[in-house]
Amino acid sequence: MPVALFVPAGLGLIFLVLPLAGLLARAPWATLPQRLAAPGVLTALRLSLLSATVATLVCVVLGVPLAWLLARVEFPGRRLVRALVTVPLVLPPVVGGVALLLVFGRRGLLGGWLDATFGITLPFTTAGVVLAEAFVAMPFLVIAVEGALRGADVRYEEAAATLGAGRWTTFTHVTLPLVAPGVAAGAMLCWARALGEFGATITFAGSFPGRTQTMPLAVYLALETDLEAAIVLSLVLLTVSVAILAGLRDKWTAGP
Repeated sequence: MPVALFVPAGLGLIFLVLPLAGLLARAPWATLPQRLAAPGVLTALRLSLLSATVATLVCVVLGVPLAWLLARVEFPGRRLVRALVTVPLVLPPVVGGVALLLVFGRRGLLGGWLDATFGITLPFTTAGVVLAEAFVAMPFLVIAVEGALRGADVRYEEAAATLGAGRWTTFTHVTLPLVAPGVAAGAMLCWARALGEFGATITFAGSFPGRTQTMPLAVYLALETDLEAAIVLSLVLLTVSVAILAGLRDKWTAGP
């Protein structure tokens, strides 16, 4: 490997690993069990896992058809639609939370109607957490699935059509199995993004323990008063994320 590439590669690796090493080095290992059993830690962790999982399911249900539309259907303004889909990737999460409030708040474009017609209030609820996480995480799924669809061999779909299979049958029995690794990889990225969401969540759903306070919010609040507690919470979040991603990565992203 050329030195001109080895040196910046090594620096990049150090840059990524050193903060994690610092987190492990400063962790209060002696009091870790007591801090993990403290009120609120397990509640925040349970809420984070639940909301991230539900948000990922929402993204899969809505994002896979959207990715198929962008990959397989020619229509005017497709580039504009693709650009709009990817906006949450570059939009500051706090701005995303404000945008969600303006739409789904009680005086928002849809929030007032939902409240008056169905009695549904989304801001500052657990459902609001799921909505905020899905908003920022869905582009990861759409991009991954669209790439998988563009790389899939359409001859299998054409063969199914010539054998009399309908569009829905072809999609569920041919297209989805072909792009399943891409869907799984996108769902994995989507789940990880939802698990670590902070800005949109605190803006749209607030930080109420047991209801909207996820692990990232608990870390932020603990950082203001108790550094060791923030380190422990960060360590838990890091462990859960790395364990799940490492355990599922080979299975989900493996090709056929």
